[in-house]
Amino acid sequence: MHLLNIYLVEDSPVIRENLIATLEELVSAKVVGTAVDEATAVRWLSDLDHPVDLVIVDIFLKSGSGLGVLRAAQALPQRYRLVVLSNYATPVMRRNCLALGADRVFDKSNDIEVLIEYCAALAAGASPDGSPVALA
Repeated sequence: MHLLNIYLVEDSPVIRENLIATLEELVSAKVVGTAVDEATAVRWLSDLDHPVDLVIVDIFLKSGSGLGVLRAAQALPQRYRLVVLSNYATPVMRRNCLALGADRVFDKSNDIEVLIEYCAALAAGASPDGSPVALA
């Protein structure tokens, strides 16, 4: 079992703290950093010294957006496994997020258990479809 290093981009303090507690309790995971806005997230992700296996991004942030984080991540030399967790996971938004490099899009209201399963699969060394996955 691999300790999954997660970077969380979420501006709601309540959601952020609850998600960190849930991930660290139910999955072999450690949240190694957080951001509440696009600029902070992009700056953190641009630093090659940050070991991270998964980036979880909300769409609506304190300033900027998760779409901007996804867009900026495409231009970075290192590749990240990116997922979106949002209350605004409409079909159009899902397509936009996937087009910008998100691996998956989860709805905050309906998909928390699915996100936990996804993270557990990554920590176990398998992708959610069961195939092996290499983590940092």
